[in-house]
Amino acid sequence: MLTFLIITTVIFFITLVVISSSRPIRSDISIFELNRRSLEGDRNAKRILKREEVLTLLVSLQRIVIALLISVVSILLIVAFGWGLGVLAAILLAITYGMIARIKFVHSSSQNLYESIEPQIINLITKYESIFTYLQTAPSGIDSSTGSISSRQELQDMIERSEGVLDEDEKKIIVNGLSFKDLLVSSVMTPRSVIDTISKSEFLGPIILDELHKLGHSRLPVINGDVDHIVGILHLQDLLTLDIKRSVTAEKAMEPKVFYIKDKQSLNHALAAFLRTHHHLFIVVNEYRETVGLLTLEDTIEALIGQKIVDEFDSHDDLRTVAGRNLAHNNNPKNHEDV
Repeated sequence: MLTFLIITTVIFFITLVVISSSRPIRSDISIFELNRRSLEGDRNAKRILKREEVLTLLVSLQRIVIALLISVVSILLIVAFGWGLGVLAAILLAITYGMIARIKFVHSSSQNLYESIEPQIINLITKYESIFTYLQTAPSGIDSSTGSISSRQELQDMIERSEGVLDEDEKKIIVNGLSFKDLLVSSVMTPRSVIDTISKSEFLGPIILDELHKLGHSRLPVINGDVDHIVGILHLQDLLTLDIKRSVTAEKAMEPKVFYIKDKQSLNHALAAFLRTHHHLFIVVNEYRETVGLLTLEDTIEALIGQKIVDEFDSHDDLRTVAGRNLAHNNNPKNHEDV
């Protein structure tokens, strides 16, 4: 009789370890995606979706079975060895079964066994769902790894860690798009120290035109004295039509309409302003209307998509210095507009 009790106890204990060592695994594919794949006829997605629907009940069933097995093993030990020794043995086994279940070989073997019979268990739960729901012990949404996204940062992290869905360029575009609204004009503008300008009184003769084209810019600010007094924009492509036999000043050839934007404005605001004004270059000013940089449409789009559009002559070194004096009439020509 004692031998029978010991063998029975060992069998129940092994069963306890196996069940404790395995667990239902939540899919890392979202419910939305599983539903989409299921509607397209993906049988594996249907199987996973079915498991996701009863996952809480699976966990509850496992807990109930573990509790019953611990009780049965404890009773068998007490019957076999009496209250004193039996209770001590039951306590020892209750402490050690979890440690045994965490052994790598035990866990992998138990998990493989569980996964082979999981479909049958799911069918049983589905058939008698009302009964298992009544016996549910696990909270709804247990181990939820596919819940709703709580922040833009979480979504960015999810995109950056995704593999096989998006290529690197697509990831970069999405991640930069999500953070775009938080970027300021000052973070991407060309700083004051490297701005090329031309005086409004400069004659656009052949030598000057050659020097301007060598700069590589398509547009150039026209100044009245210094860079804090920008009075127009010179479009170099328009200079190709000039009659080089009769030189004109930069003031005569420039576009007098100048658009200014504050350095603390967001790039989101800047992009909207570019679209509204149909201009490609803004003069960036600080609170004293001193010039601190230039912002182009290309700069803004590069920040949005995370990729270079035009890389020649770009400079993003923080070399600008803002003058200490407050010039009351800085950047305030007749034909100007703040965006």
